[in-house]
Amino acid sequence: MLNVNISDFMVELKDGSIKNVGAPTKSAEAKLFDPDDVEVREFGDSQVKVVATDASGNEVQIAMLADQFEDVLDDANALREESRVFE
Repeated sequence: MLNVNISDFMVELKDGSIKNVGAPTKSAEAKLFDPDDVEVREFGDSQVKVVATDASGNEVQIAMLADQFEDVLDDANALREESRVFE
Protein backbone atom coordinates (compact mmCIF):
# COMPACT_ATOMS: atom_id res chain seq x y z
CA MET A 1 0.00 0.00 0.00
CA LEU A 2 1.34 3.39 -0.99
CA ASN A 3 0.37 6.38 1.15
CA VAL A 4 1.21 9.86 -0.13
CA ASN A 5 0.52 12.97 1.95
CA ILE A 6 1.02 16.30 0.18
CA SER A 7 0.69 19.53 2.12
CA ASP A 8 0.12 23.05 0.78
CA PHE A 9 0.24 21.81 -2.80
CA MET A 10 -1.54 23.59 -5.61
CA VAL A 11 -1.36 23.13 -9.37
CA GLU A 12 -3.03 24.92 -12.24
CA LEU A 13 -4.45 22.95 -15.17
CA LYS A 14 -4.57 24.97 -18.37
CA ASP A 15 -4.75 23.76 -21.96
CA GLY A 16 -3.66 20.25 -20.93
CA SER A 17 -0.61 21.48 -19.04
CA ILE A 18 0.09 21.27 -15.32
CA LYS A 19 1.74 24.29 -13.74
CA ASN A 20 3.02 24.45 -10.18
CA VAL A 21 1.48 27.45 -8.42
CA GLY A 22 1.29 28.78 -4.89
CA ALA A 23 3.76 29.44 -2.13
CA PRO A 24 7.03 27.48 -1.85
CA THR A 25 5.91 25.91 1.45
CA LYS A 26 4.99 22.58 -0.07
CA SER A 27 5.94 19.32 1.57
CA ALA A 28 5.30 15.67 0.84
CA GLU A 29 5.61 12.35 2.60
CA ALA A 30 5.43 8.92 0.95
CA LYS A 31 5.13 5.59 2.75
CA LEU A 32 5.18 2.14 1.20
CA PHE A 33 3.85 -0.60 3.45
CA ASP A 34 4.53 -4.33 2.97
CA PRO A 35 6.92 -4.17 0.02
CA ASP A 36 7.38 -7.39 -1.92
CA ASP A 37 10.84 -6.50 -3.18
CA VAL A 38 13.61 -4.26 -1.84
CA GLU A 39 16.77 -3.70 -3.87
CA VAL A 40 19.97 -1.78 -3.13
CA ARG A 41 22.25 -0.72 -5.98
CA GLU A 42 24.83 1.83 -7.08
CA PHE A 43 23.45 5.08 -8.41
CA GLY A 44 25.86 7.27 -10.32
CA ASP A 45 29.43 7.66 -9.13
CA SER A 46 28.81 8.46 -5.46
CA GLN A 47 25.33 7.37 -4.45
CA VAL A 48 23.39 4.32 -3.38
CA LYS A 49 19.76 3.77 -4.37
CA VAL A 50 17.23 1.78 -2.34
CA VAL A 51 14.16 0.73 -4.35
CA ALA A 52 11.09 -0.85 -2.71
CA THR A 53 8.14 -2.19 -4.74
CA ASP A 54 4.83 -3.70 -3.62
CA ALA A 55 2.49 -6.21 -5.29
CA SER A 56 0.42 -3.41 -6.84
CA GLY A 57 3.46 -1.99 -8.65
CA ASN A 58 3.84 1.01 -6.35
CA GLU A 59 7.49 1.96 -5.98
CA VAL A 60 9.51 4.20 -3.70
CA GLN A 61 13.12 5.10 -4.52
CA ILE A 62 15.63 6.68 -2.16
CA ALA A 63 19.00 7.89 -3.46
CA MET A 64 21.63 8.87 -0.92
CA LEU A 65 25.34 9.49 -0.63
CA ALA A 66 27.49 6.52 0.36
CA ASP A 67 28.24 7.95 3.82
CA GLN A 68 24.52 8.43 4.44
CA PHE A 69 23.95 4.80 3.46
CA GLU A 70 26.68 3.72 5.88
CA ASP A 71 24.77 5.53 8.64
CA VAL A 72 21.62 3.63 7.64
CA LEU A 73 23.55 0.34 7.77
CA ASP A 74 24.87 1.21 11.24
CA ASP A 75 21.35 1.98 12.43
CA ALA A 76 20.02 -1.26 10.91
CA ASN A 77 22.73 -3.34 12.58
CA ALA A 78 22.08 -1.66 15.95
CA LEU A 79 18.37 -2.37 15.56
CA ARG A 80 19.10 -6.01 14.75
CA GLU A 81 21.13 -6.34 17.96
CA GLU A 82 18.77 -4.45 20.26
CA SER A 83 15.22 -4.90 18.97
CA ARG A 84 12.72 -7.57 19.98
CA VAL A 85 11.64 -7.66 16.30
CA PHE A 86 14.62 -9.93 15.54
CA GLU A 87 14.16 -12.33 18.46
